[in-house]
Amino acid sequence: MATPLIVNLDGDLVPPDRARVSVLDRGFLHGDSVYEVIRTYERRPFELGAHLRRLAHSAERIALAPRWDAPRTAEELERTLRAAEDLPLPPVDPEAAPWNRGEWSARVVMTRGAGELGLDPALAVDPLAVILLEPLDGPKERAYAEGVKVALATVPRPPPEAVDPTAKTGAHLPHVLAMREARAAGAHEALLLDGRGRVTEGCSSSLFAVRKGTLVTPPLTAGILEGVTRGLVLALARSERVTVEEVLLEPEDLFTADEVFLTSTSREILPVTRVGERIVGDGRPGPVTARLHRAFRRLTVRR
Repeated sequence: MATPLIVNLDGDLVPPDRARVSVLDRGFLHGDSVYEVIRTYERRPFELGAHLRRLAHSAERIALAPRWDAPRTAEELERTLRAAEDLPLPPVDPEAAPWNRGEWSARVVMTRGAGELGLDPALAVDPLAVILLEPLDGPKERAYAEGVKVALATVPRPPPEAVDPTAKTGAHLPHVLAMREARAAGAHEALLLDGRGRVTEGCSSSLFAVRKGTLVTPPLTAGILEGVTRGLVLALARSERVTVEEVLLEPEDLFTADEVFLTSTSREILPVTRVGERIVGDGRPGPVTARLHRAFRRLTVRR
């Protein structure tokens, strides 16, 4: 990720080295926070409504009262984007994918606030709202042309009975450890397994495979986050007359798939050509992945 160029801290626009958050803030101490990552196209937020609805849902699921409601959050994001127009930008990476060049990524964070030390949420006062704005640092153009490697994580994934998977919170230690494994294996992303060894999702992505022309992905009941891009891809697939099945996936299903790809806000649709040391399909991004990505690109232009 890039270094934030500007921070909106409870409505105050400050450079990152002047942004101060209390060491007693529960987001820092306990991961007691919710967040969304929103990207731009032509410097305008994409699917903002969907992201703000999910932010509100996440807050409701953990009984967190955000400092800002959805209209105020949208207003503050707009203020932050306008302020960024006057900042000197880092050089554009010539290896970046064309649709990522010159765009922004905004991380919107709502914490329960600070207060006396202790786990009791009632100790929190003054909820905190933060927007971190940085140049979008998505996959390189080469990754879309050649595909990426993913790794199957050995780090246990919290069961959905223990942690609500529909809430996008700041409690990410299992994902951090899984990504540590993936990076050590030279992989772009780590895939998380449930308690029965089935593949669910990536640390920060949704997972899809293609088998004999049919698009398959784990259902929400597998305990996965309802990805904004995931939903768009499912809708696009149906509009493109691609058969869709939401089914539980075993690692072997990925090894024998014709195609595999990841989706997320910053990745769009990213082909996977290797799972661990196993080659996917013929080792190249496949036609269904490319077709859906073209449809997604058209969607971003229309929006």
